[in-house]
Amino acid sequence: MSPTLVWLLALVLVLLGIAGTVLPALPGAPMVFAGLLLAAWADGFAKVGWLPLTVLGVLAVATYAVDLAATALGARRVKASGLAIAGAVVGSLVGLFFGFVGLLVGPFVGALLGEYVSTRDVRQAGKAGLGTWLGMVLGAATKLAIVFTMLFVFATAYLF
Repeated sequence: MSPTLVWLLALVLVLLGIAGTVLPALPGAPMVFAGLLLAAWADGFAKVGWLPLTVLGVLAVATYAVDLAATALGARRVKASGLAIAGAVVGSLVGLFFGFVGLLVGPFVGALLGEYVSTRDVRQAGKAGLGTWLGMVLGAATKLAIVFTMLFVFATAYLF
């Protein structure tokens, strides 16, 4: 495989991974890691060795912990039910079909409906929707920060 093709594939993986950091259907950080690993392999690991790659792997795994913790903390803070969390996940997936607005509104509506089905309390459903949604949004922002940290670590190792 030509080095240009390997670099192109690495770039595609990184770009899809960045998108996947906020889109629930793609495994964002693992795709970014795979792209960066492929880029390191493209030059025989001459510029990016095992230490930066280990850091990148740890950061990629950390995004899963952030995702779970942020959603759980947001939901727990407002005492949301398990149905609210499940509703937020379903709302995120349905929201994909409605573009950016769907991605923002879907988790909230899903959590709200899930909580309402669970408690039949409109006020609690609104709180659960907002708390779960905020947790997911803050989690996505944190995951993006981690992914850009991964890119910075790779660029630093590659250039210096």
